[in-house]
Amino acid sequence: MESTEYLKNVFKMMKQVQGISLGDFRSHFNNSEMRLIEEISLAKAEDEKLISTQLAKLLGVTRSAISQMVNKLELAGIVKRTPDKVDRKIAYIELTDEAEAIYAKERQIYSETLNKVIEKIGIEKFEELTALAEEFSDVVQDVTRR
Repeated sequence: MESTEYLKNVFKMMKQVQGISLGDFRSHFNNSEMRLIEEISLAKAEDEKLISTQLAKLLGVTRSAISQMVNKLELAGIVKRTPDKVDRKIAYIELTDEAEAIYAKERQIYSETLNKVIEKIGIEKFEELTALAEEFSDVVQDVTRR
């Protein structure tokens, strides 16, 4: 297969992955917002808090993009900025109680759907798929950092 065919297949795969929805309902959040909320939730589970710069790095976007997203979500009552107790210039991005409840419900639906997918394709194939996707991502990042 020629490199143009490989490139075509990679773009097709990326488009397909972006189009995947793990629920047959209208989510309160788009994919980017869901990723942001997931990162905030994971940090909270580890008793940590995140600032915009950290979120930008985790999501692979600019601080400006995070700022716009946080502003929008703050107006919607999804996130809140909490100033650091020592350095008032630092603001942590946290989920509101309402957002945590919505996120928990939606995450449960996603988990149920994913469990059904795993039942159909088998845990071995699922683990192989995720391992290959991670390896592919790592190699692409390594190659493009030069």
